[in-house]
Amino acid sequence: MSQGEEQNPEAQPPGQPGAINEQVQHSSVSARVPAHVGRGVFTTGAVVFDGMHEFVLDFLVRLGSPHMVAARVVMPHHVFAQYIAALRDNLNKYEQRFGPPPPLPTPPAGQNRGSISELYDQLKLPDELLSGVYANAVMIGHTPSEFWFDFITTFYPRSSVSCRVFLAAQQIPGLLDTLNTAYQKHRHKESGGPPPQPPGEQ
Repeated sequence: MSQGEEQNPEAQPPGQPGAINEQVQHSSVSARVPAHVGRGVFTTGAVVFDGMHEFVLDFLVRLGSPHMVAARVVMPHHVFAQYIAALRDNLNKYEQRFGPPPPLPTPPAGQNRGSISELYDQLKLPDELLSGVYANAVMIGHTPSEFWFDFITTFYPRSSVSCRVFLAAQQIPGLLDTLNTAYQKHRHKESGGPPPQPPGEQ
C-alpha cells in the first residue's frame, strides 16, 4: 500500500482472518519527537563497530566517573553511508559560515587506546541501552558551537525520532574520521579488495 492509498479491508490472505501482509512504501517529510527523546543527550565522543547487518554507534559521555554510553543507535549499512555523506556536507556548510571547528588537544604521545573490549570494560552501559534504538534516516543541524543529530525511524504511518544526540563542534571532524574508517573497513571486508572511498569523498 503506497502512501495515500486506501486499504481494502477485504484484501486478506485466505485462511487468515484479520491478518494483513502488504509491502508499504512510506515517505515522510516530518518526524514526531516523543517527549522522552526531545531533550536529547549531550555526548563527548563516539565508538563505532560493524555487525553482520548493521553499524552500531555508541555515543559516550566521558565527564566524571565512570565514563558511560549515553546513547546507542543501530543503523543499516546503506544508511550509514548516507549518514557519512550528510555529515560531511553539514560540516562543509559549518566551515563556510563559521570557519573550521577549533581542534581538540592532541593526546599525550605513546598513549595506547587499547582494544574495544578493554574500552568497554571501563564503560558503563546501562541495561536500557543494550539493544539500542533503530534508525533508517538522520537529520543533522548545527549552531556555532554544537551539532545535533536526530536519528529517525521512517515507519508507516508516521516517522519518529528514536534518538537525539548533541556533540560539540570540535568533536565533529574526529567523528567523521571514525565513521569513514569504520565504513572503509566494512567495504574492504565485503569486497576483499582495497577499501573504496566513502560516498562523496573526494
